[in-house]
Amino acid sequence: METTLRADCSRCAALCCVALAFDRSKAFPFDKPAGTRCRHLGDGYACTIHSELSERGFSGCVYFDCLGAGQKVTAMFPGGPWRDDRTLKPMVIEAFARMRRIHELISLIVEAGRLPLTVPQVKQRRALLDALEYEANRPLETLRAFDRSTLSLQVKTYLESLRDAAREYADGHNRANSG
Repeated sequence: METTLRADCSRCAALCCVALAFDRSKAFPFDKPAGTRCRHLGDGYACTIHSELSERGFSGCVYFDCLGAGQKVTAMFPGGPWRDDRTLKPMVIEAFARMRRIHELISLIVEAGRLPLTVPQVKQRRALLDALEYEANRPLETLRAFDRSTLSLQVKTYLESLRDAAREYADGHNRANSG
C-alpha cells in the first residue's frame, strides 16, 4: 500500500502545532519555539482559531502540509501520552521530522511521474518509491538509520538526472498554453 501524502488532521495529534517552530513574520504573528504547543491549541489538541487562521495572521498554518507524516507518526505513538512525557515527546518530534523528510521525498518522486520518462527512468522511479515506502513504514529506531542511508542521495541523484525531461515537459506545457 502506498503512503498517503494527504494530511488528515483528524487522525493526528496536532504534531505541527507542537513540534514545529515559527518566527514572527507575515505568516505568523508571534514566535513559537519547536517542541512547545501553540498558544491556540486547545485541550483536545484542536486549533481554537482554525476557522480564523488567515484573518488572524496565520497564513503559515493555512498553507502548511505535512504530506500525511503527522497521522503516520501519531499512529506510531497511540494514545497521546507523549504530550506530557519529557522522555517520549522528543522521540515523537524526531519521528515527525524524519517522517516529513521521507514523505517530501516520496512526493517529489511521485511528481516526477508527470515527466516524459524513459523506461529505465520509470523503473528507477518505481524502485525509489518502493524503497521510500519501506522506510516510511519502519519504527522510529530504524527511521534514524535513514539519514545514514544512501537512499536520500539516490533520490537527489535521480531527480537531478531528470533535468532534461523537466525542461522538455515545461517547454511542451508552455507551447500548449500559449497557443
